[in-house]
Amino acid sequence: MALLFIGIDPDTEQGDSPTVWADTDRGELLIQGWTATPEDEERCYQAGTAPGHESGVPAHETLVRIPARMSTILREACDALERPADH
Repeated sequence: MALLFIGIDPDTEQGDSPTVWADTDRGELLIQGWTATPEDEERCYQAGTAPGHESGVPAHETLVRIPARMSTILREACDALERPADH
């Protein structure tokens, strides 16, 4: 199974729906969230990054916001990636 729908923001309103999927073939999460503002990006730059990495979001990446109330959904998605594949 390549892509599993895991969950949506429990407090979502129509058209405003942070969502999480687990890509079990690639071992990755797909996360739909709110577009980060330039102010959000600046706050991330100021907070710093890992040694050897430049601050900022590379052109091939993006910064999204998701609500903390989705932490259970994110844990479930991570668990889905760690389960052995069904054969």
